Amino acid sequence: MLRKNMRLRKEYMYRRGLEHEDRSKAEKKRKIKEATDNKERIPSELRNEEANLRREIELEDDNTALPISHIDDEYASAGVKDPSILMTTSRKPSSRLMQFIKELKIVIPNSTRMNRGNYIIEELVEVANKYNFSDLIILHEHRGDPDGMIISHLPSGPTAYFALSNVVLRHDLKTQLDTMSEEYPHLIFHNFQSRIGDRVTDILKFLFPVPKLDSKRVLSFINKDDFIIFRHHTHKKEDYKTVALDEVGPRFVMKLYQISLGTVEMQHAQTEWVLRPYMNTAKKRKVL
Repeated sequence: MLRKNMRLRKEYMYRRGLEHEDRSKAEKKRKIKEATDNKERIPSELRNEEANLRREIELEDDNTALPISHIDDEYASAGVKDPSILMTTSRKPSSRLMQFIKELKIVIPNSTRMNRGNYIIEELVEVANKYNFSDLIILHEHRGDPDGMIISHLPSGPTAYFALSNVVLRHDLKTQLDTMSEEYPHLIFHNFQSRIGDRVTDILKFLFPVPKLDSKRVLSFINKDDFIIFRHHTHKKEDYKTVALDEVGPRFVMKLYQISLGTVEMQHAQTEWVLRPYMNTAKKRKVL
């Protein structure tokens, strides 16, 4: 299993290495196309490669003209089989954090809860890879309140780091429902409009399997000023024009502060995006 994971990781790193070369070639083709369309001279630095590049341009269509992206490889099997999630906490979790992870386990289908014990991060990733889990989720707390969530996609990444706030457990909501539905939920992502927003949408939505059309369960991720508001509802049709919503819980707010191109145990993984201190005062600049 260790050799398999090492081989997969090397193949992934090799494909990422080809990405820069492919982008450079795509930029050269773009310059040649622009020069041809505007009836201008080909840039002098491209004249030695012009014949080969023109031949490639003629063979391309709208899909093959797109440069290679490592993002396409990360979730290549998404939708082919249902994801499986391994969930755990920080060491010596409080009763409130244990209650939160129990509720989150029901929110996310096909997830397995694991007691942290004395496992270190490297061992958690090794166990998750050994049993073919698609993602690893680690929850953290501060003085008994859940305050952090790490979502690491296996075996190659990415890893997203979220701060949690305003966590309200299911029992604190005093919902009228006695049990929580475990059917595959529909997902709603609202107001994710940037490249980072699309990236976060992919990281979150690929934690969940494809639902049936008649599923009565809905999970909402609403972006408001770069804070992701999470809500969990079920719905039922009371008559031909009225639909009743019941909040099931839990509810919480997520704040993205880092995305790295690797799994959680990689200390020197390349950082794709990180929240900088000056961004907190940029009121008009929205990341997601």
